[in-house]
Amino acid sequence: MKISHGLLFALSTMLLVSCSDGDDQPTYESCSIPDTNNKLFSLLQDKYFWNEELPAKINPEAYESIGHALYNLRNEKDRFSFTMTREEYDDYANSVFFGYGFGHQVNSAGDGLTIRYVFEDGSAAKNGLRRGDVITKVGDVLVSDFIQQNTGTSVDWTVLFGPNVEGHYVDVTFKKPTGEVSVATFTKGSIVANTVMAAETKSLTINGQDKTVAYMVFDSFKESSQTEFNTAFEQFDNVDEMILDLRYNSGGVISTANQLSTQIAGRNVDDEIFVSYKYNQKQSDNNEDILFTLGKGIKQLDLDRLVVLTTETSCSASELVINALSPFIDVTVVGDTTCGKPIGMRPEEVCEHVVFAINFQTHNAAGFGDYFDGLPADCAVAENVTGDWGDENDPLLAEGLSYLANNQCSSQSVAYSKSLTKNKKRKDVSVKEMMLRKDML
Repeated sequence: MKISHGLLFALSTMLLVSCSDGDDQPTYESCSIPDTNNKLFSLLQDKYFWNEELPAKINPEAYESIGHALYNLRNEKDRFSFTMTREEYDDYANSVFFGYGFGHQVNSAGDGLTIRYVFEDGSAAKNGLRRGDVITKVGDVLVSDFIQQNTGTSVDWTVLFGPNVEGHYVDVTFKKPTGEVSVATFTKGSIVANTVMAAETKSLTINGQDKTVAYMVFDSFKESSQTEFNTAFEQFDNVDEMILDLRYNSGGVISTANQLSTQIAGRNVDDEIFVSYKYNQKQSDNNEDILFTLGKGIKQLDLDRLVVLTTETSCSASELVINALSPFIDVTVVGDTTCGKPIGMRPEEVCEHVVFAINFQTHNAAGFGDYFDGLPADCAVAENVTGDWGDENDPLLAEGLSYLANNQCSSQSVAYSKSLTKNKKRKDVSVKEMMLRKDML
């Protein structure tokens, strides 16, 4: 099995590390837990970005799993390395998820589930559920009662929404931002996830002139996104400005980030460096500069400035777009400080696992790549779900439009920035949970 993705993915042909007796098909007879941990350590000694800071040796029996071993061997700057099963990886790579097709969070009142996003291919979207709706009842059970009964525990939503079984269905009551209440039957199944969540244009007056603003919500950098971009950009005729919404985007394929950046900046980045890869000393022959390229892109906007909407879950390739474009066009970040991942990994196969251990650091054309504490927001705004994508009451979008119109942060943003705790410690980031959509039902 060849794996050609990475998180901040580097696309290349890789040698796979697996338990094999030399035949064409890998076998796992020697893949006991200690043996797997030894193979992981050997891989890290050779390719881990901080390999020189690893211990001289390990006790492979000290770790209960390969994931446990990797977690305990990570460098202090590494909040990201993780492992997956091959099945999990294949599902992610193919953009396949299972469920009704929506992401959620408990609302502030604790009496419902606010919808953060929906996939177009899911039963929920096909039955009218949209971002900003609030689920209040599942079957005969009030969500408020279920939340109250599970206070202080890790909530198992399958108790309420049913098992992960193809064809399982349930009646769901949800309320629109308008107050309208709907009841629909949602059915579980496999979902091919769209990565462009919304693409539209907005009118805005800037310096007394009417301007057209492209607004695109982008959820994950995958190979399939490269054709989705072309569909989205077809709507962006004669646009003057752009707001790129990466608030939930945890990263993905670097070539996809390159295509998107090139389609946005166009002539401003002709023949310029998009990213420089820096590996450990053993792997320094892999160091290289990658130029901006249109890839599978068709239309480019040639924009001189860009507003990017971010949260703490804007990570990896999302940050790469911001950092790569910054030397060439005016990039303004609106929202919250990003996750802080100027590093990436080429996934490797170890027995029945896929290991995502940090292999390289990225720098932009100006040589900057030290943002382990995240890229700070120029205009700080707290995220709040107010309605569907494009709702101009959305705090991040409203601030982005305000910045474009006035070329400065709003007074509300300035006040919010002063209230933030400075130098807050960066949280451990579960890239795996973001990739596998652990908030999805």
